Amino acid sequence: MTGGRAPTPLLLLLLLLLCELSLASRVPPETKAVFIGEELENITIPCSNTSVSRGLVSWYRNEPEATFLLSSETTLPSESHYSLVNASSLHITGLGLQDEGNYTCREVLNETLGDHLEHRVQLLVASGPTQIDINISPTGIHPNGSLFVARGSQVTFNCSSSSYPPAVVEWSFQQSGSSSEPFGVNNETFSYFVLHNMSPTLQGNYTCLATNTLSKRVQKETSELLVYYPPWSAPQCWAETAAMGSMLQLICRWSGGYPDPVFLWTEEPGNLILGNSSLGVETLNRSQLSDGKKFKCIGNHIVGSGMTGANCVVQINGPTLQSEPMKTCFLGGNVTLTCEVSGANPAAKISWLRNLSQSGEEILPSPHYLIMHKDSVSTLTILNCSQGVDEGYYVCRAENPVRVREVDIWLTVKKPLNIGGIVGAVVILLLLGMGTVSGFILYYSPNICLKGKNYLVFSRVSPKEA
Repeated sequence: MTGGRAPTPLLLLLLLLLCELSLASRVPPETKAVFIGEELENITIPCSNTSVSRGLVSWYRNEPEATFLLSSETTLPSESHYSLVNASSLHITGLGLQDEGNYTCREVLNETLGDHLEHRVQLLVASGPTQIDINISPTGIHPNGSLFVARGSQVTFNCSSSSYPPAVVEWSFQQSGSSSEPFGVNNETFSYFVLHNMSPTLQGNYTCLATNTLSKRVQKETSELLVYYPPWSAPQCWAETAAMGSMLQLICRWSGGYPDPVFLWTEEPGNLILGNSSLGVETLNRSQLSDGKKFKCIGNHIVGSGMTGANCVVQINGPTLQSEPMKTCFLGGNVTLTCEVSGANPAAKISWLRNLSQSGEEILPSPHYLIMHKDSVSTLTILNCSQGVDEGYYVCRAENPVRVREVDIWLTVKKPLNIGGIVGAVVILLLLGMGTVSGFILYYSPNICLKGKNYLVFSRVSPKEA
């Protein structure tokens, strides 16, 4: 070789080693880390496994093409979407779905020699589930948001969520007082199933739970579903006397349904509305009442009447009284006065009175008076009758809110008769009568002849024949 000296083998070996080191420093490593962030949240992505940088750090966005983002020598505005932490880690504020992709961190170890390291990072951004839509149909809805269906109906359940990537949907069911249990079709991104013939055992809370498969974030939504059913029997209604006595209560009951029905009371004829409530009780004063008036109760249930003509009618009537107008009691004896009431609706209260011309005092049970009420019959028994005290008018009064009826009974108190004297007088009169007849016969000198075996024949004989 002319014009110079040939390199020694040692020098060639050194040059080969330096070339290999230079090429090794320029080839980025094939390491790749995966980080998961959530939409609208912040995330910090380290450049390498060490928290302290050994040189100049630069970050690049690889998609759709390699784009420089920032480096440790870059000064960015405070409101910037990107920043560096500890001069090496990439910090992203308010993550969006557009931030998802591949990033590269380049760490320069020796700028003169071009020595550097590259770290590849994949950023995945999860969104939601932020909204869960439950659709249960067909249903009715209460003001508080509770849903209800009719017993025996067919109900469809749908559940979906707003999530990226799509969330897995699961259903659970919980009855009152029991623990939650899986229900329906699970582990799907959209749930749809149908329940046939709804029964009260299916009443409770239905929860749809959505899980983001990437971030594992869980959201759930619960709907209360009530199963209603109307009564299948006819309403029952009647009239009662209110506690005040002069008021009348109309009462309507229609049991066997869920929830309780609502009752409407009307006055017949004319359908004049008196009141509407879930209690089924309407109170009327005496001015609203008349003998024979009718009132109708109409039952209404939230899922239908359950039968045709869900109503009943009450007719109110005043009492009618029957009694003996006169009774007699012997002095020192006992007597029972009877009074029977009929036709009263509501039932009438029966009381006994006397001296109406004075104070109209009511007779109360005592050792002298025994009062008994059995069904529609009332009796007043007076013990040890006294002529001066007990003789006179007694009044049986029957009263209900419709009207008041009274009947008078006159009680006569007499001294007991002398039976022995009466018998003796009768015997004396008979003897006198027989003597008179005998004297009359002897006066006319009768002849008594026997004719036959069982007959007496009287014949008069003239003086000449004698």
